Formats: sequence, C-alpha cells, structure tokens
Amino acid sequence: MEIRRAGDRFVTSSEWLDSRHSFSFGPHYDPANVGFGFLLAHNDETVASGTGFETHPHQDLEIVTWVLRGALVHRDSQGNSGVVYPGLAQRMSAGSGIQHSEWNDNGEPVHYVQMWVRPDRFDLPPSYEQADLDLTTGELTPVASGLPHHAATAAIRINQTAAGMSVARLSPGQSITLPAAPYLHLFVATGTATLEGAGDLGTADAVRLTSTDGPRVTAGPAGAELLVWEMS
Repeated sequence: MEIRRAGDRFVTSSEWLDSRHSFSFGPHYDPANVGFGFLLAHNDETVASGTGFETHPHQDLEIVTWVLRGALVHRDSQGNSGVVYPGLAQRMSAGSGIQHSEWNDNGEPVHYVQMWVRPDRFDLPPSYEQADLDLTTGELTPVASGLPHHAATAAIRINQTAAGMSVARLSPGQSITLPAAPYLHLFVATGTATLEGAGDLGTADAVRLTSTDGPRVTAGPAGAELLVWEMS
C-alpha cells in the first residue's frame, strides 16, 4: 500500500490550465513513477472558461474522462462530438490514430480527471462512447471497463480486458468495500475518506495497492467521490 498525497503530484500551470499529474507526464519525468498497472496517466485538470486543448493527436490509448464540475466539449477527427458533464462517462479509443480537441465553452472553469490506459491490442479502429450513469445508490458503480466481470454492468467498454474504473459517491460516514485485485488505484476526487490500513485521505490523495484483499473505505463528514481502478 502506497499513499500518494495531492501536493506531491507534478504540476503544469498556465493562465488557462491547472493540471496535476499522478504519474510522469510531458516534461515531468520520474523513472520510478511512470504508471501503475495499466494506468499510464491520471491527470487532474482545471480549464478556464473559453479555453481548452486545441486539436492534437493520440494513438493506441484508451482515454477515459470523468468531469467533476462544469462541462467539456469533445470533437474528434472521426466526426464524434459530445458534451461531457458530471455523471456522464466518456471513452475515446485512439487506436491506429485520432485527433481531438477538448474545449470549455461554459461560463465557469471545468474540473475533470482524465486517465490513459494501455489497450490490450494496438492499431484498433478509433472509436468514441459516452453514457449517463446513476450514482445515487452509494455503491461502487462500474463506469469504464473491459473486465469480464463488468461485462453486464459497465456503462462503457474499454479495449483492455484487465482493467476497469468504477466510481462511488458516498454520503457522510458511508462505507464501501473495495475490490480484491492484483492492482488497485484509489483516488479521492472530492471530499475526504478513511481507508482501512492507510488512515485519513484528503481531496486528490491517492492510494496504490497491490494484491489487495478488499479494504473498507469510509467517507468523511462532507462525503466523498471515489475513483477506483481495478487491474489484474
């Protein structure tokens, strides 16, 4: 079990962007921190109104975007477009190559987490998918997954049969049991929580677990939104 505090992440900052990187990314490189399991990037982004990422290319990545506040406009070279907002899951499979832009047309900053996963096959046809979710149950809900045991429940599928992301929105004091998995990445997207064996976690803290047997996590006094990657 390895705790990674919010303030220890790499930072990319400009007039329009505040980006916090959990792993080596762009000019930020640490040979001991280049990913975890199949996760290659885990970026916590805040983009100012009327700005965003101009059209740029990707290849052989499964890109999952989860918006926490505001809205993000997606357009890509395959003709796909959509607005991503809280409670909607988005996946772009870059495959053999795709170009896309991400823009904030809203009147407020957009805050989202974008995660890159290595696919289990390269040079696939590029594709795009988004879906609304019901997160009112307070349970861990499969969001974007290729895991066989999520086949019937995940909102969207990714091209990696050994990885899947779930989300839980917990009320104050509510607890869930995390999955037992060879690799597990827990990120406290909002609020605070207490993880069995790790103690208290603040907003944007993360925990990397290997060979976990499914510890309990409990939301703090303001509740919590948790992003959980389960990988084999």
